[in-house]
Amino acid sequence: MKITSVNNELVKETAKLLQKKYRKDLFLLEGVKCIEEAISSGIEIVHLFVYEGSDEFKNYENRIETTEAVLSKISSTETPPKAVAVAKKFKREWAESFKKVVLLENIKDAGNLGTILRTACAFNIDAVVLYGDTVDLYNPKCVRSAVGNLWKIPVFEMSDLSLFNDYERVATLPKADNTIWLKDYTPAEKTLVMFGSEAEGLSEYLKDSATVNVTIEMSNKVESLNLSISAGLFMYKLAC
Repeated sequence: MKITSVNNELVKETAKLLQKKYRKDLFLLEGVKCIEEAISSGIEIVHLFVYEGSDEFKNYENRIETTEAVLSKISSTETPPKAVAVAKKFKREWAESFKKVVLLENIKDAGNLGTILRTACAFNIDAVVLYGDTVDLYNPKCVRSAVGNLWKIPVFEMSDLSLFNDYERVATLPKADNTIWLKDYTPAEKTLVMFGSEAEGLSEYLKDSATVNVTIEMSNKVESLNLSISAGLFMYKLAC
């Protein structure tokens, strides 16, 4: 199959997936490597747009040859990739075996979220929870930043945290009288580590629900760390 017009109905419907309100059941995958990893992980591909003349995905049944103009219309990147796919969203089930869990509250930066998911995979975190007004998991920038790891770790959107009543709940905070240094902290067997946005930090509700407050020790020359760096340091601690 071949599509060359940016006004094609399928192209227009695919381009809508760049907006969150249209990503009800489907989402976009951008780039050959991302698509290859999704296919190998069993993610269902509905449509696969490939630059005309390319050998990529030559034997894939849903392959659509297309132009750079079309790929540009359905991609979120400044320079369009050689391939863009439309994939079905996937669901995970909560498991009692999840013991090391990271919670992200009101995270607005899709790149940060994707990077945190990638790091969570690297350090064998069991699950990630999105809480509050957090950026869409299927935002194209998040999918790209996760570098093929989006489907390798269970991610859940939650508004009720009663599931974590028997977990040690760690608030990540600036240094105060009631916080301990990360180097002195020993994670419990079941631990929920909670991170707020860079701009606002954790909400008062989550601070009040914490059972321990932990601070990353660092030079006083720096006011704060990037969220994904902070999360990476804590996740390394959980993995050790």
